Amino acid sequence: MDCAFRSSSWVPPSPALRLGPSYLLPKLRFSEKLKPSSVRKRLVVSRASGSDEQDSGNGFSTAVSKVFVEETIGAEYGEGFETFRMDGLLKVDVDYLNDKLQECFLQRIRHAMKPDEAFGLIFSWDNVVADTRSLKLDAWRQVACEEGRDISSDSHTQKAILHTAADHVLQKVLCWTEEENELERLKSRLSQLYHENLLKLETPVEGLKEWLDAIYTVGIPTAVVSCLDRRDMVEALRRMGLSKYFQAIVSEEDGMESIAHRFLSAAVKLDRKPSKCIVFEDDPRGITAAHNCTMMAVALIGAHPAYELVQADLAVASFSELSVINLRRLFAHKGSSFMDLQKQIIEKSPPKRKLMTDTIF
Repeated sequence: MDCAFRSSSWVPPSPALRLGPSYLLPKLRFSEKLKPSSVRKRLVVSRASGSDEQDSGNGFSTAVSKVFVEETIGAEYGEGFETFRMDGLLKVDVDYLNDKLQECFLQRIRHAMKPDEAFGLIFSWDNVVADTRSLKLDAWRQVACEEGRDISSDSHTQKAILHTAADHVLQKVLCWTEEENELERLKSRLSQLYHENLLKLETPVEGLKEWLDAIYTVGIPTAVVSCLDRRDMVEALRRMGLSKYFQAIVSEEDGMESIAHRFLSAAVKLDRKPSKCIVFEDDPRGITAAHNCTMMAVALIGAHPAYELVQADLAVASFSELSVINLRRLFAHKGSSFMDLQKQIIEKSPPKRKLMTDTIF
């Protein structure tokens, strides 16, 4: 294997979670349709134990503003990472990661004895790890109170506030303002209030800690993904008592531009190929992003009703309904790795030339 990836984690994995050695590329870049001209941000994959998280200098992280922006799903066909190497440009997409993150011989032996460790679990931060739904609603109510306005309690307005961009809500749903300066001021205030509410968060989603305990016992590596600043996530996980359960985090510093790209980054950090990862989501867009990455998706019913989550591979009302055997069943139809379909190149030799005339005299 000419290229491999090293998992990057801010919490050292336990002895039961030894990830195989690999080498993370130092400079990963992100692109759409794998065109160098569309490279915008550098993908930073760093070890939190040696990285310094910094805020924006104004008392709260600039990444919080992305909470109120509707992100793209991502990972359409041909879209992936780009990295520059000494021997030229290296293009990396979902198929590339599935091919290059194959298990080595020793890993196959270990996973044969402990099959659960072959999986990688990726948890979305919003409404899966933390109840961000209430944080968003509280931020909007506080802004409305400060501005002397009212927010309707009808389902259409509440759904728009939770699942659409702040620009659209302010202009089209609440009809508060159309001026650009006023929009920026309100969005900035929303972000600040959300951050202040986040600092008070101390309780994870109900049943999550017990589920993570079960996963931790069997040695399945886990990651959490979000558009928040890394420092904010680390602090929030510490307050909720979940720090030891996650071996990797994907945050704003990783430079991801879509939901699917965060999932792919988490797979790289966990040293698991995307087709062996399971995403825990509560949003239909996140489930679509997981499937675009060839990952399985487990939906948590709550923010969205069950009929909006039918595309998930498994939907549950709470984490208490899950067991480790449920994860194995998600991959039951795929068989073991040595039975997977393999690409085979058939070399066609040119037809033999036939002698048409007799040259023997």
